[in-house]
Amino acid sequence: MITPTGGRPASKRSLVLVVGSGRSGTSTLSGLLQRLGFHVPQPEVPPDPSNPKGFAESKWVVDFHVRLLKAARVTTADARPDAWPAAAAAAGDAAAAELTGFLRKQFATSDHVLIKDPRLVWFLPLWRRAAADLGVTPRHVTMLRHPAAVVASKSRHYGSWQGDVSRAAGWVNTLVYTERGTRDELRAFVRYDDLLADWPKAVARIADALQLDAIAQAPSGAIRDADGFVDHRLSRSTPSWSDVALPAALQELAERLWQLLGQLADKGSDAGPDLLGQFDLLREDYVTYYRSCEAVAESTVVAAIKGNQRRSSASVEKLAARVVPERWRRRVPLRWRRAILAALGQSGRG
Repeated sequence: MITPTGGRPASKRSLVLVVGSGRSGTSTLSGLLQRLGFHVPQPEVPPDPSNPKGFAESKWVVDFHVRLLKAARVTTADARPDAWPAAAAAAGDAAAAELTGFLRKQFATSDHVLIKDPRLVWFLPLWRRAAADLGVTPRHVTMLRHPAAVVASKSRHYGSWQGDVSRAAGWVNTLVYTERGTRDELRAFVRYDDLLADWPKAVARIADALQLDAIAQAPSGAIRDADGFVDHRLSRSTPSWSDVALPAALQELAERLWQLLGQLADKGSDAGPDLLGQFDLLREDYVTYYRSCEAVAESTVVAAIKGNQRRSSASVEKLAARVVPERWRRRVPLRWRRAILAALGQSGRG
């Protein structure tokens, strides 16, 4: 269940990073850890119908990640392999300094800080950098839920702005790169079903594997509070591919990844190079698959770009009409008018 830190001693202070796809049980785990003594930076994202018991999610953290993703032009469940370097480029020195300052304030409040946000997977190196600046060992917990259940749950709660195919591809992209990005770190993989079936056992394994003394020292009142928090009725999506229409190749990749993640959850630190090599091969296969999809869709992309260019040109013409009176526009040489329109267009794009 755990990949050790290669002999590095773990600090007494702990930064727990709960990662995984949205609708995978991350809120349930975070809510449990919060009740067992971990500090969630305040204020929190308020509950809503999709998570009536709350998210155990810091609003500052969400806003921070949203701002970085917007700058990188990356979405929370982005399916593009190229989204990873784009997100990394947005997480520069200024972001690291801002995050270090934020974490320093949190550790002044508690020695055990909990961070959870579905967007967190894109910025794990940034969080590890900030933790290292403070001499804190980060611990990574990845929640696992069958991709068919994840896609169905997202469709139910998040609407149709993103299709099932894109959501399934996003699940593969984020999970396969999360595995690679945490491979040399202190980490645990936990099935959502295991957490719901016996949360004390699942959390005890996490605490033991990740050296989380705060959980072992939790008072009985906190344990009773945690037990009352778990609601088995919240798991409403069954893992059935029959409810999700996917290309056969994508479904095969997603199912293959799910099986490998299950092995990793079972073996943990006993996962040998053969299993990790299978993850590497699957990641390469996904990149190849995505590149082929991009090639097939090239005509659609070109048509969309040309359509945007035509709309942009029309907007520039309207702008020019407002800025320059018609009687003067008639007197301006054609080459000058073109230059003016080009300048106005450039200004609009900036």
